[in-house]
Amino acid sequence: MKILVVTGHLAYPLINKVLKAYDDNVLIHVADTQVAAFLTPSKIIKEIKMHYSDQLDDISMILVPGLIRKDTAEISRELNIPSFKGSTDCADLIMVLDLIDEIELSESKPADKLIEEEKRKRALKFIEDFENDSLKKEKLLEKPNNILIRNLPVGEDFPLRVLAEIPNAPSLSKEDLIKKCEYFIASGADMIDIGMAAGEDFSDKIPVLINTLRPIIGDRPLSIDTLNPKEIIKAAECGIDLVLSLDLGNYSEVLDILKEKNIPAILLPTNYSKGKVPETPEERVKSMEELIKKCEGLRFLADLILDPVNSNSIVESVVSVYEFKKNNPYPVFFGVGNVTELMDTDSVGSNALLAGIAMELGCGILFTVEESGKTTGSVYELAIASKMMFLAKNRSSIPKNLGIDLISFKDKNKRLDFVGLDEESQNVPIGEGEEFKKLVLDRAGSFKIRVDHGTCFEDSKIVVTHFKKLKADISIEGKYPKEIYEKIIKLGLVSRLEHAAYLGSELQKAEIAMLTGKEYVQDFELFKPKIF
Repeated sequence: MKILVVTGHLAYPLINKVLKAYDDNVLIHVADTQVAAFLTPSKIIKEIKMHYSDQLDDISMILVPGLIRKDTAEISRELNIPSFKGSTDCADLIMVLDLIDEIELSESKPADKLIEEEKRKRALKFIEDFENDSLKKEKLLEKPNNILIRNLPVGEDFPLRVLAEIPNAPSLSKEDLIKKCEYFIASGADMIDIGMAAGEDFSDKIPVLINTLRPIIGDRPLSIDTLNPKEIIKAAECGIDLVLSLDLGNYSEVLDILKEKNIPAILLPTNYSKGKVPETPEERVKSMEELIKKCEGLRFLADLILDPVNSNSIVESVVSVYEFKKNNPYPVFFGVGNVTELMDTDSVGSNALLAGIAMELGCGILFTVEESGKTTGSVYELAIASKMMFLAKNRSSIPKNLGIDLISFKDKNKRLDFVGLDEESQNVPIGEGEEFKKLVLDRAGSFKIRVDHGTCFEDSKIVVTHFKKLKADISIEGKYPKEIYEKIIKLGLVSRLEHAAYLGSELQKAEIAMLTGKEYVQDFELFKPKIF
């Protein structure tokens, strides 16, 4: 197969470099343009006819820059050669050519995007097939390191399950309780936890809490987070699926009803009623094994307690799980929220790393809350991280190039399109930016911009309200800046160039905030500058 790759002068040096391995099978045509993205189908047709008229029969495929605006149908038709969009970054052409027999290239979509979509589709299909294999599921559940909670298989041989807690549930209104639950489900939570208030007894509210959430969560397991025996008993009577938690101080009061109703529990190596919390790995493992003996006949997961960084020791708490798993083939609970909520860093990387550690340790549940701005989105992040680690484990690979990822704020690869930028194109006058010294109000009015964060991206939107003489007269809603500013222009709501530029800048910030979950405040920066 002979492939003709079309590019421009700026990208040619890099394309020539990356395609050296394909010398015999690839022709590179450098079009008469500096920037390849500016090419049009008609210009490509004209140049190919001019330079390759005697070679057209030998060319099996034409790849044009992925960033050209129009599709390649006209090229295919005029030259009678299948023509498709290549990658948006010329460095990715190697990947495109390596997989060219495995993907169906497109006349309208860049090839690297198609490869990403295909890899993602295959990754999700692998997980879906695993989850739907009932015979395999039954066989795996016979092993002691796995457990069935309601209808959800949990344990070392299954994807890590994400348990999202609704904290202080008894104090929430019914509307807020439902809203939080719907948000967590939309984020990918496998299980929902009713967080009770420590030191209080809200047993009387438990039936309402459970009955309110059951229709929302469907067949997902519902758990309750409390050490209060009265609340545990009431929850068991109302059909709770999992109890967080039992320890050496409260187990004896609730053990019988949990065994009678076959409700599993999370076991802690503590005795909070006497203020006893083991610290060393040896103490934690010994205490946990003692509680397991006392709870014979109860289905359970062990929580060795993951400590925050530099509290007791996150390392020793991880070692506790490692030492426990050496001699105890039971499913393990991993409270990652203990770490992410108590560390001032974005949660994305922390959650992914903790999920990887949990996978290596053979854990079954990742438990988290989203109580602070820096951990907003943790349930989604853990849901994706769980899939990543399951794929990596089953492929015996590192969690890279899996088809799904958690890269949100940085790019996986550096763009190399302008490596070949020549001196002539750099030798242009440079002007310094400047601000208008005097603010001139737009006679057409002003705008107030806000972002409504829904339960998921599909529910989120940008809302722009127009004010004329300090009085609101119209609001425009949309998900993308283009549709909003085009409506504003059509209605004649902006008349000054600097106001239009400002509006475009703020709408772009609003979209970024909507995509990333950041809080948007008009006229304030979204991100802190780097400090070294």
